[in-house]
Amino acid sequence: MTQHLQRLTEALLDAARRAGAEAADAMAVSGSALSIDIRAGQLEQAERAEGVEVGLRVLIGGRQACVSASDTSRATFERLAERAVAMAREAPEDPTAGLADPAQLARGWDIAALELADPAAEPAPAALEADARAAEAAAMAQHGITQVEASAGYSFREVHLAATNGFSGAYARTGRSVSAVAFTGEGTAMERDYAGESRVFQADLPDARSIGTLAAERTLARAGAVKPRTGTYPVLFDERIAASLIGHLLGAVNGAAIARGASWLRDALGQQVLPAGLSVIEDPLRPRVSGSRPFDAEGLPTQRRAIVDNGILTGWTLDLATARRLGMASTGNAARSTSAPPSPATSNVELTQGSASRSDLIRDMGTGLLVTSLIGSTISATTGDYSRGASGFWVEGGQIRHPVHECTIAGNLRDMLLRMVPANDARMHLSTRVPSILIDGLTLAGA
Repeated sequence: MTQHLQRLTEALLDAARRAGAEAADAMAVSGSALSIDIRAGQLEQAERAEGVEVGLRVLIGGRQACVSASDTSRATFERLAERAVAMAREAPEDPTAGLADPAQLARGWDIAALELADPAAEPAPAALEADARAAEAAAMAQHGITQVEASAGYSFREVHLAATNGFSGAYARTGRSVSAVAFTGEGTAMERDYAGESRVFQADLPDARSIGTLAAERTLARAGAVKPRTGTYPVLFDERIAASLIGHLLGAVNGAAIARGASWLRDALGQQVLPAGLSVIEDPLRPRVSGSRPFDAEGLPTQRRAIVDNGILTGWTLDLATARRLGMASTGNAARSTSAPPSPATSNVELTQGSASRSDLIRDMGTGLLVTSLIGSTISATTGDYSRGASGFWVEGGQIRHPVHECTIAGNLRDMLLRMVPANDARMHLSTRVPSILIDGLTLAGA
């Protein structure tokens, strides 16, 4: 398939030149996905999707336009290129738009070392159904569980990127997953929780029964939830949702937000944003991890970098356009779809782990809230003011006492991140590796 996708991108670039484009880049994406859903013991859905999509970006002076299609005929490519050029001529001028200089381009990457695609054959639908049914059965075997929704899936995706500056590169990735949502109780007393796992290589996926059992255990632990007390307490963000805190930081240091002046960290470059000793590292070259990639969406090499180093914010996340706006160099973080121009995005981010376990932090927090689920959000992009609905478990005397729900956590992200204490429980296979995080002095609105 790689050669086929390469021929498609080359044909798109040729069509763009004939239509009058001064420069262009093209993407061809081929993919397939298979999913099985089980509910109440019955096969609810079996779905397979596959196809090829292409995208073309053309540049004329400081103007650009993007078009995409799922038809790969020569006639479609000619019309696509002509439409893109016509759109670009009418687009507003953007002096930052443009391809990479050839000297900036990635060369000689080792795609095999990244292990992005499982060489094993695509699983049969019956194998996926067996996994989903095993997860469902394991969850239903737990006393008190009234219903389970289980799913299993497999995906394969291949991308080829080419440009008139000479870049040409491709990679493929696979994914295999199993998940379960379990329910207990009825009416207003109904509670639910989930468990799920996904891996690049099918052989690395945990047993489906363990996933179903964990979903049931989490659900049963939520039964009888009540509203917590209102006040100021320490809050422990469980590892399942702690990555959202680092996600807010990553959004605030994204070059697009910085260029607009719409970030609560817009003036924080070179300043302390995390406690000393903590770093946020991006490494797009980690093997066997879903977010890895050898080059970005503009053909620049990806590399390991410290976004926060020993608590100090060291740089923004930049593609070529945002780097030009800010008078900086791209960090190789361009991402894009077939229908849109590049924009900055991170991959494979890791927060420094602490020395204490999650149990240690629960013991040390005294009285407060262990959050296992977040619902909705009101977060100011410019001030960092934070407010989110939450549920989890009330902790008193350093021990989990009972489940809680229908409460709101409030604070300011800049202050919150400076007070955080990480545990040591991050899961190593995840693209975003963030352990449980304890933050003191947050406002809880409950009963």
